[in-house]
Amino acid sequence: MTRAAVYGTGSWGTAFAMVLADAGCDVTLWGRRPEPVEAVNTTRENPEYLPGVRLPAAVRATTDPAEAARGADFAVLAVPSQTLRGNLAGWVGVLPRESVLVSLMKGIELGTAKRMSEVIEEVADVAPGRVAVLSGPNLAPEIAERQPAASVVACRDESVARRLQAACHTAYFRPYTNRDVVGCELGGAVKNVIALAVGIADGMGLGDNTKASLMTRGLAETTRLGLAMGADALTFAGLAGMGDLIATCSSPLSRNHTFGTNLGRGMTLDETIAATRQTAEGVKSCRSVLDLARRHRVDMPLTETVVGIVHGGTSPQAAVEELMARTAKAEHH
Repeated sequence: MTRAAVYGTGSWGTAFAMVLADAGCDVTLWGRRPEPVEAVNTTRENPEYLPGVRLPAAVRATTDPAEAARGADFAVLAVPSQTLRGNLAGWVGVLPRESVLVSLMKGIELGTAKRMSEVIEEVADVAPGRVAVLSGPNLAPEIAERQPAASVVACRDESVARRLQAACHTAYFRPYTNRDVVGCELGGAVKNVIALAVGIADGMGLGDNTKASLMTRGLAETTRLGLAMGADALTFAGLAGMGDLIATCSSPLSRNHTFGTNLGRGMTLDETIAATRQTAEGVKSCRSVLDLARRHRVDMPLTETVVGIVHGGTSPQAAVEELMARTAKAEHH
């Protein structure tokens, strides 16, 4: 039987542990805090993040990273992106040498501007073919309800991608393979930034024309950055690009959209953080995405605008006026 260790008891880590178990894997879920771990083992639920969702018997939980890793074919990493480096450094010594390291994270590391797979390769000292990425329109509460969804499993080694595809393919979760790791990771990271922008527009009371324009132009600047970094343009028209963007920008289940909505309604950054129970990756990653764009000399005006609102004190109304006053140009400039 395929064994998987899932590091992170948040909503997506817990939901994906359920997916793996439903696909026939034996799953150990690692958590830092004993409360959710005990709840999973005694009640078969994670009431803090997925209340009312009963987990399969094949999912058990532990606070011991070594116990979670024992015999794991896949080590799935589902922690906030900015904590990955420190967490993984503490786990490397217990991970099986043959295990595939799987990233569920959608962020760019602050300071280094590295994608999550690059951080994993560096910290764990593994070849790119041992690192896989899962990305797509996968809102955890809907997955936990076993609603039909699709996703992308990306790895430089196609045989590894197919193995992971088989390990998480269920009647309600349909994974596709892709070798474009760069494109899949950028799609997942930048869509969080665009979702902040769309949420801000929602909070300001702006309509569907505005939100559709933000999503479309957001996808355009994501694609520009991806092409500059060697990604395949087709990836951004797929599940890890447009699909994830639509879900995250449109759903009230999206943390980044909700965070942006509160900002657009006039809440301060501190007030919005206090009102947010879970990590909204785009809040920190917007700065590292902009850093990445500048390193590759790619113009990303929406990302720059979000950074200005979230971290620079720019008012949403002033930001809209600045965007609309930009010099007119051809659509595919």
